[in-house]
This record gives sequence, structure tokens and C-alpha cells, in this order.
Amino acid sequence: MSAREGQTSARIVAHCRAGFEAEAAADLSRIARAAATAIDVDGPSGRGFVVATPRAFDSQRWPRALEALPPVFVRALFFGTGPHSLFDPARTKGRPDRVVPLVALVDTFRTGFTVPGAPHGARGHLSFGELRLETPDTNDGKEVSGLCRAIERPLAEALHEGEVLIAESDAARKRLPALHVLFVDGANVYIGASLAPWGSPWPMGIPRVRMPRGAPSRSALKLAEALFTFLGERELDLVHAGMRAVDLGAAPGGWTWQLAQRGLRVTAVDNGPLKGEVAFDPLVTHLRTDGYSYVPRKPVDWLVCDIVDSPSRIATLVARWLSQGYARRAIFNLKLPMKKRYDEMLRCESIIREALARAHVRHTLVLRQLYHDREEISGFVERPG
Repeated sequence: MSAREGQTSARIVAHCRAGFEAEAAADLSRIARAAATAIDVDGPSGRGFVVATPRAFDSQRWPRALEALPPVFVRALFFGTGPHSLFDPARTKGRPDRVVPLVALVDTFRTGFTVPGAPHGARGHLSFGELRLETPDTNDGKEVSGLCRAIERPLAEALHEGEVLIAESDAARKRLPALHVLFVDGANVYIGASLAPWGSPWPMGIPRVRMPRGAPSRSALKLAEALFTFLGERELDLVHAGMRAVDLGAAPGGWTWQLAQRGLRVTAVDNGPLKGEVAFDPLVTHLRTDGYSYVPRKPVDWLVCDIVDSPSRIATLVARWLSQGYARRAIFNLKLPMKKRYDEMLRCESIIREALARAHVRHTLVLRQLYHDREEISGFVERPG
């Protein structure tokens, strides 16, 4: 089915943090408006993913809308169909075969669905570079993860034999869409595909980042994920030895540690103590003073800020640093309230954009709820040139 025929059965399946389904749905509704359509949303609280059904699906407008309005609370998404039943649990005994019905579902999907931007292989059928067997990031989802591990190899082998999965170089695989199979439970799945730039580099949007030795706190993982998410292939060019950074609200030092490990000279600003090896790192200068009043003597390459305070106050602080030229780039956290979280996110976005516009500063601003975020979102803002 083509976009012109109006794929009324198309689904946008979006992973999110459990409890943030309403915010992920608001993301998708905002994007749908930019794609000149509306959506019906299925996203009960606590499920860990949201399913949106567009009233009209245009495979060209949707990726443009996603690039114009990147989602904040969606970790990863794919375009597809479902839910599909692999078998009837009431009538099936023993260990039902899931590989054969999954191969059939994938074949139907690849011959009848238009994935935005995806190249088509022989006879116009889709080919895929990667298989992702996924579950919701919930306790119920973890119960199905063992099943995914058990069938991943035989399913991949069957798809390779049918030339659905292409075994080529890493570069070639990256140009092809990823094939998603999301297990709602042991018997029901969504089938779909994602492709860069709107597809996540990680299954379910969960990065494989281990707690590094020597880091004083788990917040180090948050900054590592933020750097990769916001900078991508630019990370080595934009975060390296010889640069200078300021870490506001640094204690106990997880973010300072990450920057110093990359060779940056860091001014860690916090009345509290730094812990562990970062407290003695020669690249780190610890200033026991208030993060809101501190101003660097010279502009720095980076501001990072993980102060626990109202999100609008942090947004104002970041906007001041960037608009007055104290820093070239910033990564920061916004601790969201329990209610009206989406409204608060939009308010903080406006605070930063309006302050930089008044200062006539061109900028890039991205907000995302990362995997290592909890009741918060992370932000990245950059002055170009």
C-alpha cells in the first residue's frame, strides 16, 4: 500500500519511560499536526509505549515533521502495523512456534507498507539491515525478554535465508531500515521499521552504557548518554583535550568526571564536596560557591548543569550563559513537576529561545528525556559558528 492510497492501518509505535505515556502521546500529536493530520492514541499509563494511528499517513510528510519537531519524551519509534496475534493462547498447548508466523508477518509487511525514506530491493520489497526484538521497558516486558532471546537466532536465520535481512558491511546495514518486532506479550506483536535520522541507534532507545570505574556517581552515565545523543559523530570534535568547561551543581562530580576523562579542564562549582578520584584530578578546579552567581572570567567551550531546582529557573540560567556568551554550548537537566510536565517543558523551551532571540543569537536547541533521566529531561543548546 502506498502513501497515496492512504495507509489507514499504519501505526507509529513509540517507546517511552513508563508513566510518561501522556507526554509521549503529546509529542506525537504535535508532530501529527505538522504532518497535516490527526492521530488516535492508545497509550495507557505504565505500559512503556504508545501506539498512534494517523487518520492519514503520508510517508513523506511524517519524516519531515519528525525532523522539524523532534519528540522529547519518545525514546525510539518505528512505523508499522499491528497488533498481530501469532497464535490463540486458549487453543495452543505446549511451546507454540513463533518463528514461522513472524516470518509470514514480516513478508506481508515488507511487500505492502511504505517506510519513509527506505530503499526497496528486488521486486520492490523492503530489505532490512538489522533485526530488533523488543519489549516494553516494564516489569511485564522483562518477563518476555527471555522469549526474545530464545527465538532471535532462528528468526534471524530464517530472514537471512529469505533475503529479508541483508548480511553486508556495517556501513551498508546502516543505510537499510531496522526491522522491529515489539512483543506486547508472548502472543501479540507489532511489526515495523525505522531508519535514520528518526530511528534510534539503540533497540528500544536504551543505550548500552556501563557504569565506569572511578565515576563518583551514576549521573556520569547520564552525561555520557547526553553527549552521544546530542552530538553523535561530532562528539570527538566537540569534546576533547584543550577545551574548558564549567559544571554548575557539580557535587559529587559525575559530570565533571566525564569531562575530565575526555581531557577538558573543568571548573566544578558547588558548595558540596567532590567525591573519589575526581576531587584530586589536576584538570579539575573546585570552587565552593553558588552556581547561580558564578561567572567565568573568560568564555568557556562548555557549560553543564545538573542543579536540582525549578526547571524554569535552570532554563533562565542556561539562557543567560548562552545569550551573554559565557559558554558556546550547554548540556543541562530540567527536573519536571509531577503535573503538567509537557506544559513545563514547552515553557522552558520558550524561555531559552526567547532570551537568545532577544540577544540576536542564532542557536540550536534540543530537549530529550534520556534513558538515564527519571522525572526530568535533558537539554542541549549550541551557538553556531
